[in-house]
Amino acid sequence: MSSSALEDDDAAYGGAMAGANTPLLNEAEELIAQEQARASQLQKDPKFYTAFLSVEEAILNNIQPERIVQGSSGSYFCRNMERVTVGVFKPKNEEPYGHLNPKWMKWMHKTCCPCCFGRSCLVPNQGYLSEAGASLVDVNLRLNIVPRTKIVKLASPNFYYSRFDRAATATKRAASERFPDSLGRHLELGLPLKVGSFQMFVKGYKDAFIVLRHLDLDKMSPEARHSLQMQFEALVVLDYIIRNTDRGNDNWLLRHEKTEEGESIQLAAIDNGLAFPFKHPDNWRTYPFHWAYLPLAKEKLSAETRDKLMPLLDDDDFVEELVDQLFVLFSQDPGFSKSLFEEQMGVMRGQILNLKKALRLSMTPAELVQMPTLKIVVHKTTADTAMGRARRMYQQIITQRLPTFRCC
Repeated sequence: MSSSALEDDDAAYGGAMAGANTPLLNEAEELIAQEQARASQLQKDPKFYTAFLSVEEAILNNIQPERIVQGSSGSYFCRNMERVTVGVFKPKNEEPYGHLNPKWMKWMHKTCCPCCFGRSCLVPNQGYLSEAGASLVDVNLRLNIVPRTKIVKLASPNFYYSRFDRAATATKRAASERFPDSLGRHLELGLPLKVGSFQMFVKGYKDAFIVLRHLDLDKMSPEARHSLQMQFEALVVLDYIIRNTDRGNDNWLLRHEKTEEGESIQLAAIDNGLAFPFKHPDNWRTYPFHWAYLPLAKEKLSAETRDKLMPLLDDDDFVEELVDQLFVLFSQDPGFSKSLFEEQMGVMRGQILNLKKALRLSMTPAELVQMPTLKIVVHKTTADTAMGRARRMYQQIITQRLPTFRCC
């Protein structure tokens, strides 16, 4: 055999070996990229990601999440290695419209009464985005009432999987154990990861209606009473901007404590998965804000809230930056529709316009929710050469059609 032939064979052998090693190199590079991404996330929000990583570690050590009995979808209390609940995970495919919703009553409702199921004003099966979106709005407006919520991926045998997924996982595990040096090196073991929202768990809180039932506002200390009013106004602002269609007095929480040092009260706005509608409710139900019937809602929005929020809400650049952040978040969904997203943002802009008017006029929350509903949509986009960016022109639309039932 000639030397050139030997060189060709060596080159072919080397190319084959390089091809064989490439997947391993790609896997190693992917693992390094994942670790770098996690390190970056830990730096941005150490408290949240430390809690999330502790849940992943607990799952690996067979401390599995526990399904929450209440609610119309699959959601789970997630624990750390000390078996302490640190978060709530809500998978996308276990939402009320999800194909793996484990709540059979809701499945029967959807199957037998589809015309009465769900909310026609919401984008189906995007509750997990709404949960994270509410947290994003809370952070940008510095309201500090929504427990930090982000989109994550988790897998656990306690989650609801199809028979096919469980059978496929068992088959891959058996094949990997039988052929560890061949198939075992390439099969991705374990159940499929579920994408969903992960919200930090808040301890010591109770449903608001339970606390308010036993709370005498007139007997509270002036400091605690003022703190409650400020936090309640933050809840009003959040719910109104994102147009939460599911804010009963059983899905926002209060923690009231009396100690020797004094009296304190804290509010947490949870269950934000039915917000960001693409139109105002105009079919059967209004989906009112139930806090509007509380005595707290009869007091005028404070100058403190006005002075805090008006510089932000009056800044068009701030509002559009918020819209851009929501776009990045919502566009993660495989079924994302840009046109529907623009409609959602049209509703949000209209809500912001009403809120600014209510703040200027010192209206009460009860009066705020009675204002005409608006949508402000992008009518035209032109290039602004002086500013070096696109300039948007908006159109204001007043909702004409009203729901059949106004009280529910």
